Amino acid sequence: MSFASPTTTHLAAERRGPGLLRGAMLVLVKDLRIEASSRVVTNQVIPFAGIVLLMFAFAVDPARQSLQGMAPGLFWIAVVLAAVLAVSRATAVENENGARDALRLSGLDPAAVFLGKVAAVAIQLVLLEVVLVIGVVVLYGFPIVAPGLLPASAAAPTVATAAAGVLYATLAGAIRSRETLLPLLALPVLAPVVLGAARAWSAAGEHSMGEAWRWVQLLTIFAAVLVAFGVATYSGLLEEA
Repeated sequence: MSFASPTTTHLAAERRGPGLLRGAMLVLVKDLRIEASSRVVTNQVIPFAGIVLLMFAFAVDPARQSLQGMAPGLFWIAVVLAAVLAVSRATAVENENGARDALRLSGLDPAAVFLGKVAAVAIQLVLLEVVLVIGVVVLYGFPIVAPGLLPASAAAPTVATAAAGVLYATLAGAIRSRETLLPLLALPVLAPVVLGAARAWSAAGEHSMGEAWRWVQLLTIFAAVLVAFGVATYSGLLEEA
């Protein structure tokens, strides 16, 4: 079954070059359609992340208080590992079915392609994070003490993870060993995301809202830098891939 044929037809109608937002929306819809057909997130990524959380619960000190303290860091490690798996598999599906070539021939602005892909990955990560929040509450007894802060502190790490994943998946897309190369490229860049997001959640749990918001601001800057870098460089990466 090919995922690329409806995409190619749909994008070919836009060859005159739609605007940035319109182009990004086309790519977003295309990637979400591919996910709806392949079900990578629901069948592979979410179960993988759930198993990671469960293994952490068995591996560390089983005392409830210890698990609560480590829950933010373990949560974001699971998110980042699952995100790398999701982006790697989505890139493989796209390459196998010729969708990457369709994008190059579509006339879409490469910046729009990048933004659309980042948005699609971010939406899938939000679904994953909702499931994992339930997991850390049930398995680790993590208290939701700042319902407004937690989504705000998750937004920037989610965008940063999606942007880095798309960038490095595209960079590694033309390499035969991309499945192993992608984690080596992306995980060091995403280490600050794990650190900052975990510190923000920990500070919120300790009712240190000022410190938590400072981490959110740093994460927002980091995410903005990654998105801006991707918009500026994605044209070259797409051609090389």
